[in-house]
Parts: sequence; structure tokens; C-alpha cells
Amino acid sequence: MKIVVIGGTGLIGSQVVHLLQERGHEVLPASPSRGINAVTGEGLQAALTGADVVVDVANSPSFEDQASMDFFEASGRNLQAAERAAGIKHHVALSVVGTERLLAMGYFRAKLRQEELIAAAGVPYTIARATQFFEFAGTIAESGRRDETIHLPPVQMQPIASRDVAALLADIALAPPVNGMVELAGPRPVRMDVLAREYLAAHEDSRQVVADPQASYFSTPVDDQSLMPGPSPRTGRTEFADWLRQSASPSKAG
Repeated sequence: MKIVVIGGTGLIGSQVVHLLQERGHEVLPASPSRGINAVTGEGLQAALTGADVVVDVANSPSFEDQASMDFFEASGRNLQAAERAAGIKHHVALSVVGTERLLAMGYFRAKLRQEELIAAAGVPYTIARATQFFEFAGTIAESGRRDETIHLPPVQMQPIASRDVAALLADIALAPPVNGMVELAGPRPVRMDVLAREYLAAHEDSRQVVADPQASYFSTPVDDQSLMPGPSPRTGRTEFADWLRQSASPSKAG
């Protein structure tokens, strides 16, 4: 089977490519650096020729409102046209758990638009919404920085290791399309402030993390439902503590 991975050289995409190749499939990692650009359409039709499945894990390089909307609108429309012409049998897209609950942020309005375009395209599809990656924990911590203190809302989330996301996406790519949505999450819930506190401790960062009910998530108000999956997500196996032990490089906070 030929599978094209859009964003195939990034964090998730490169792992998906490797896993699918290990299973014996012909996998094309598509990215602008390889002359395949979903936003401009460059090289897209040729890349999809003869393909059965497209896995789209590309992300907007900017989280600014208009830039992210422009990215997902353009890439979505170009992909849909190329997929219909190529007779793609399954379009798999990576999205974010809680997208419809985070629409105060323009980025999530753009992700919702991406999902709408996929559902209306006429190509069999599966949208895989994932919770926040463990690899994002440091960015979450820094988002709440106030001088030398971190203020984060004490809300529940269920983060997941990127390698588990990639493994689940590889499974989804090889399964029949559901023409709907599935959710991917880590093995257990954790409060956002606790996640940041454990991450900083593993990196020998002594800054205090404050559980602040008035704090927001990247300027967006959140509660215990905002970032959590529904009752039956597909779950990864990697525990955050294990991931920290394997990946953390201790460094002092500057």
C-alpha cells in the first residue's frame, strides 16, 4: 500500500513514516523541504498518484489567527482536490481534543475549519483528535510565566507521548475510515499545574508553579472539561513519569 504522510518530516510525521515502513508499506514523507507543499499545491498531485491513504499531520507554522486560518484553508482545499483526482481511499487527519471548546483562540477556529473541510470533501476520512503531547509540557509551563513564578489553571488534562500518537495514527491509517472522529489520549488524567511542576522538577528548574484558578491556557479560559477527551478515547501506554526519565535533560532555570 502507498501512503503519503503530509508533514512527514516533523515530530509526529517522521515517526508515522517509520512505523508504516516497518510494516512493509511504501511511505512518502511529504513536506516543503522535499518539494511537496500542500499550502501552495506544489508537487502535491504527483505525490498522491498511486496512493491509497493520506495521513495529514502538518501544522501551521504560526498560531496567529489569520495565518493559521489561511494555512488550514489552503492546505485543506489543495489536499481535497488532489485526493479526489487521485482516488484516495482514506484521509487521516490529526486534530486536537476539545477544539470546539477552545474557539476563543483563532488557532482552534482554524482547526475546526480544517475538520469541516475534511467532512465535506467526499473522501472517506478519519479525524484523530489528540490531547496535548508530553513534548508540549515545557511550552505549557512557560505560557504561565510571571517573572520567576508559573501560574497555571488547576484543570484536568490527559496528555500523551508523541510516539503513542504516531503508533495510534499508524493503526488508524491501516484500518477502514470511520467517516467521523476518534480521540487519542494518554493513560491517565493530570492537573495542568501538576504536569508543569513535575516537568520543571525533572529539569532541575526550581521555579514555583502556582495553581491559579484565574489563570488561562494561552489566554483562553479553560475548565475541567476543556482539554479532556470523552469517555472512550484510544489511549497510549507511556506514562509521563517514564517519559520524563527517558527524555529530560536536567538544566538550571536561567
